[in-house]
Amino acid sequence: MNQILTLTNEWDKTFPKSEKVNHSKVTFHIRYGITLAGDIYIPVNATGKLSALAVCRPFGAVKEQASGLYAQEVAERGFLTLAFDPSYTGESGGEPRYMASPDINTEDFMAAVDFLSLRDDVDSQKIGIIGICGWGGMALNTMALDTRIKACIVSTMYDMSRVNANGYFDSENSEEARYEKRKALCAQRIEDYKKRQLYSRRRRCRSASRRRSVFCKGLLRLLQNRARLSQKKPQFKFRLECNGLSVFYEYAHFALQQ
Repeated sequence: MNQILTLTNEWDKTFPKSEKVNHSKVTFHIRYGITLAGDIYIPVNATGKLSALAVCRPFGAVKEQASGLYAQEVAERGFLTLAFDPSYTGESGGEPRYMASPDINTEDFMAAVDFLSLRDDVDSQKIGIIGICGWGGMALNTMALDTRIKACIVSTMYDMSRVNANGYFDSENSEEARYEKRKALCAQRIEDYKKRQLYSRRRRCRSASRRRSVFCKGLLRLLQNRARLSQKKPQFKFRLECNGLSVFYEYAHFALQQ
């Protein structure tokens, strides 16, 4: 059964309110019967259907902090944004409190997309999501499941799945280990790129070499038949220049005069 929430009416964010956007509070429901609370940010004097973004916060935070600031900043740039508290946290419903469920939190994002797509001031073909920190993984999971989402933005510090599996103090999670791993991955990518470039150059060279070989054989046949060479002189010169063999034209012209 959907829960009736009591929302705070005054401005209760950790950041100042922007004069460039209008703010309002909303509620919507997910299919598990939990009611979510959110903040809508709309650019002042906005008209028509807008592109929209649903924004969800880091673990342990609420929409009055990072996600609300992200939403307000993006709204100043012309988007309609929804910053919401996921199930079990903040002003949103759900029991027990202060827990995370990947399945239900993915549904939270989908419900936010449902809510945005039904608004008259939102273009349902231009809806995206933003996942911050721990909710970056939830955003990616939602993006993989929901084809209505046209863009996904993630701002995440580390691999949350590995941390859940191995613990935060896993030796591979140290700052030095992450740096060395990133450096090795970058070096490998650069090496792979160089190999692809070298392979591409070799293919182009082999292709050009084959074309020139075939062309030179035709050139020798033409030089042996001066009457035919005279008839095909304009086309012959053009093909020589296209193949980078202009020096052969001078030789052929000399042979033609003999």
